[in-house]
Amino acid sequence: MALISPSRRLRRTPFSDGVEAAGIKAYTTYNHMLLPTVFESVEFDYHHLKNAVQVWDVACERQVELRGPDAAKLMQMLTPRDLRGMLPGRCFYVPIVDETGGMLNDPVAVKLAEDRWWISIADSDLMLWVKGIANGYRLDVMVDEPDVSPLGVQGPKADDLMARVFGDAVRDIKFFRFGMFDFQGRLMVVARSGYSKQGGFEIYVEGSDIGMPLWHALFEAGKDLDVRAGCPNLIERIEAGLLSYGNDMTDDNTPHECGLGRFCDTQTAIGCIGRDALLRVAKEGPNQQIRPIEIAGGKVPGCDRAWPVLADGKPVGQVSSAAWSPDFDVNVAIGMVRMTHWDAGTKLEVHTPGGVRDAVVRDKFWL
Repeated sequence: MALISPSRRLRRTPFSDGVEAAGIKAYTTYNHMLLPTVFESVEFDYHHLKNAVQVWDVACERQVELRGPDAAKLMQMLTPRDLRGMLPGRCFYVPIVDETGGMLNDPVAVKLAEDRWWISIADSDLMLWVKGIANGYRLDVMVDEPDVSPLGVQGPKADDLMARVFGDAVRDIKFFRFGMFDFQGRLMVVARSGYSKQGGFEIYVEGSDIGMPLWHALFEAGKDLDVRAGCPNLIERIEAGLLSYGNDMTDDNTPHECGLGRFCDTQTAIGCIGRDALLRVAKEGPNQQIRPIEIAGGKVPGCDRAWPVLADGKPVGQVSSAAWSPDFDVNVAIGMVRMTHWDAGTKLEVHTPGGVRDAVVRDKFWL
């Protein structure tokens, strides 16, 4: 693949200096920013993530801030998840849908106060949609992108590292909750969350100037924990069934097709813009859905485009993400499969760039 030319439109992050010093080997683009994808190798990084602790530059998870009297109203208009019982200090995974029920993003909503929210977004220009809704409905709310850059700390030793920098109280944060913690006189939102199943935290670093001091502090404190720079790992996320917006789902898919129906309280999410469309979907059910797929044979090539999935010579879906899993000794994959062939144990054929492979639908993801 040809190199991507750098420019100011491809934005660096507050942690880019640290990422480069750590020997970054590959990036992708995400929300017009640099997102690391490989340090040593995908497999080396995978094993290290599962055994130690990594610091992730995920500043590309930009925040859309809602602030003002109508902030909560606007937030509910965006998602079919009922947010009425959500208290400040909590984080909710929220499908964001358009008027047709199509997925626009799958962010984490962070409720700072009744009148202040951050939407920690996946890879799409969600702020333009949110601004349009706010202005079109004349809501009393400010919509903006604050100077907030998430830094992930992931892996089985994440609690130990974080306690050394922020104090032992950080260990008490419950899953998808956050607390306010001091670092060099700055209060930071620290949440127990992250894009892996290995456990860890996301630090919402408010103010780019404090980014590298925090990066250095984490690495200094974690020398004996084998701390390394890391990034979301392709293999581990597929094993865990963590979906990637733009890869595994787009605005052509509803939350129910993406297996996210459990995050939709369509009957009670009054005000959600896509509610009427999703009520029909919930009643009729999806005709295709995300499934874990096991692909036979040796290591599959990189999946940079959809791979057709066939059964008896007829198209029944596509694979959107795939990789060789060293721990499970098999090719793991995420695919969208028609209801006629999505039952566990169903045999399929996946047309990869390297040829046709036998495959089977699994009953659950690997992690």
